[in-house]
Amino acid sequence: MKLVLIGIPGAGKSTQGNLLSRQLNIPYLSTGHIFRTLAKEKTKLGRYIKETINAGLLIPDKKVLEIVSEYLKRPEYKRGYILDGFPRTVAQAKNFKDKIDKVFYIKIPDKEALWRLAYRNNSLRGDDTVAAVAKRIDIFHKITEPVIDFYRRLSLLAEVDGMKSIEEVNKEILKHLGKQKWGDSIRSWSQKKKSIIVLTGLPASGKSTAAKYFEKKGLPVIRFGQIINEMVDKQGKPHIEEVHKKLRIQIRRKYGLEAMAVLNKDKINQALKESNIVVIEGLRSWEEYEFLRKHFSDARIFLVHIFADKELRYKRLRQRKYRNKLGGIERDKNEVFDTNMGPTLALADFVIKNNFSLDDFHSKLEELYRRVYFS
Repeated sequence: MKLVLIGIPGAGKSTQGNLLSRQLNIPYLSTGHIFRTLAKEKTKLGRYIKETINAGLLIPDKKVLEIVSEYLKRPEYKRGYILDGFPRTVAQAKNFKDKIDKVFYIKIPDKEALWRLAYRNNSLRGDDTVAAVAKRIDIFHKITEPVIDFYRRLSLLAEVDGMKSIEEVNKEILKHLGKQKWGDSIRSWSQKKKSIIVLTGLPASGKSTAAKYFEKKGLPVIRFGQIINEMVDKQGKPHIEEVHKKLRIQIRRKYGLEAMAVLNKDKINQALKESNIVVIEGLRSWEEYEFLRKHFSDARIFLVHIFADKELRYKRLRQRKYRNKLGGIERDKNEVFDTNMGPTLALADFVIKNNFSLDDFHSKLEELYRRVYFS
C-alpha cells in the first residue's frame, strides 16, 4: 500500500502519517526529514542540499526524484509507505515511477495553519516563524496545488476535512481506504520475525540515550553493563576504570569473553517471548555477538555502532552525575583491546553518528527502528 499525504504546513500530515503507520504497519516518511538529514552530512550531496535550502531555493525536480526514488529502494519500504512532502510539483508526480494507491488532501484554511504553527505550538521548528510559515503556505498554493488536480484527474484523490479532530480525520482516511479493493489489508500484516537490536560503542557515545529512546517505544532493553555496575554499587566502591576492569577480568575468566551474553541469556529469552524486537545495550566483545548468533539463530540480529567524536564523549563523561570518572583514553583502550570490542565497531551493520542535537540522534534512531521493524 503506497499512500501520499498532501496539505499546507500545519494541516496535520505528520500526525496522521504516524497514526496510519501504526495502523497499517507501513512506514511513514517525511521527505522534509530526508533533506534536513542529508543537509547535515559532510558529503557532496549534503553540501549541495544545505546550500540550496539556505539560499531559499527549491531543490530541482530531477534531483528530488533521484533522491526519493533511491531512498524508497530500502527494504523497509518494500511493503509500502506513507509519503509526506512528495510529490511537491506536477513534474515530480508525473515522473515518479512508483504506482500510488491513494492520495489524501488534508484541507484546512490558511489562517488555521498560521494559528497552529505560529501561535499554538510551543516547540516550533527553526523555520516556523509567522513570516516563514506564510511563505511556505504561499509556495504550497503556487507550486503544489496543481498536484492535487493532477491526482484528482487520475481518480486517486480523497479530500479530508482537516478542521475535524485528529480522531475524526483518521477515521475519515480509514473509511476511504476501506472502500479500496485492498481494504482488508489494514489488519493483514503483522511483524512475525524476532529481531535483536544490539547497541555497541565506546563510553558516552550515546548507547544509554538510544536505549531509553527504544524503551519509550515500548521495547524491552537488556543492559549488559548493569551486572558490573550493580556489583560495584554493592561493594560500595567508586565507579572508576581500575575497579571496573578488575571485575570484568574476574567475570570473563569464569565465563569467557562472551560472559555478559551468557549471564543475560535467560533475560533475552524471556524478552523475546514478550516482544518481537529486543534491544541490548552495551555489547562489547565479538564473542558476545557470536554467542547471540548461535543461541538466538531464529532472530535477526542488527549490530549497531553508536559513534561520537572522542573529545565530545569525554565532555559528556565529565558532565555525568553517575560514573563521571569512568572514561578517558585508558578506558577506551581497555574496551577496544581487553574486551575485544574492536570487531563489533568495525563490522557493525549500522553506524549512527551522535555528534549533533538530541533531535537529530532521535531521528536517526527512528529511521533505524523503521528499517528493523518493516524489513
